[in-house]
Amino acid sequence: MNATSSARGAAAWCGLVLYPLAVSLSLFGSSMVLPSVRALGVTLSAVLLVGVVRRAPLFGLVVALAGTLLAVAAQPTYGPFDDSRQANLVAFVSADVVLGYLIARGSRGTAVAGIALSFVAQAVGIAFFARPENQIGFGVVALLVLLVACMVGLLGRERRQHAAALREQAVAEAVTAERLRIARELHDMVSHSIGVIAIQSGVASRVIETRPKEAREALEAIETTSRETLQGLRRTLVALRRAEPGAAPLTPATGLADLGSLTEVTARDAGVHVEVVRSGAQRPLPADVDLAAYRIVQESLTNVVRHAGTDTCRVLVSFGDRDLALEIVDAGRGPAAGSPGTGFGITGMGERVSLLHGEFSAGPRPEGGFRVAARIPLPEAAR
Repeated sequence: MNATSSARGAAAWCGLVLYPLAVSLSLFGSSMVLPSVRALGVTLSAVLLVGVVRRAPLFGLVVALAGTLLAVAAQPTYGPFDDSRQANLVAFVSADVVLGYLIARGSRGTAVAGIALSFVAQAVGIAFFARPENQIGFGVVALLVLLVACMVGLLGRERRQHAAALREQAVAEAVTAERLRIARELHDMVSHSIGVIAIQSGVASRVIETRPKEAREALEAIETTSRETLQGLRRTLVALRRAEPGAAPLTPATGLADLGSLTEVTARDAGVHVEVVRSGAQRPLPADVDLAAYRIVQESLTNVVRHAGTDTCRVLVSFGDRDLALEIVDAGRGPAAGSPGTGFGITGMGERVSLLHGEFSAGPRPEGGFRVAARIPLPEAAR
């Protein structure tokens, strides 16, 4: 990066040094060249100032204006009707192009200074080097070209500001989406374990004096669940610290293949028997779909453990031709209205499904209990 910047700086300085030479050759290289051709040569010589203009637009404009004025003043006249100097006034077009770039890229104060310098320089050039009968015409044309340069520069400035605003908005949306993703992952990872720990700690506190063996088993379950959760959090934090944008995750992704261990832990530590029913042609799923499906089941089981007040639950996983269907039902009492701790889990499940352009619903069943259902469309490659 430093080498590239140094090379560009050297090229800019070389162009600045060669600019006077190119102007001189355009003016005095041959006495047989038409004035209009000499004016074109002076105009095209401004290409050598591109590097300077990109690094310091106002300085580049000053150099272009000074070079054009000196070229017009130094151009010899060979008779009362010779139009050499007037033809070279066309070279101010290059300075107008630089002015448009300055307005588009520079600050407001720099743009105002550039407009003032261009107006004064072109007025001086027309007043001193154009024949009196042509001064009004040259002045009108120069003013119109100056206005066109200002308008083009303003349009470029607005486009650049709009593009910058879009980039900032995209960055803000990406940051918000990443924060929500991390919040969902941490919620789904911790909520289930906290629910199990809360239940086991309640059991241990009630039976610690009367049934020490059961209390010891509850404390062991708390210890095991805490260690597993801590290890999961540590893996997640390490992945967040080390993973680069767009890189593959550093730890294996969780998916529906882990439902067996999840239901075993739920049954062992929380005392809820989970029946898993699978239907359809089971096949590998995209990582985002697989993780979302697992987290939906995990959060649903967490709600069953914490709020349902039942010891049974059924999980249906259906592999369709075009989508994956999930249904988690229980016959418990469901969460109490307004009870603390409800809302974020269901919201997170809905967000996961929405990001995958699926359908989600959660609510009490007419026959009693609670039902969570999700339908996630599968990409073409997974069908």
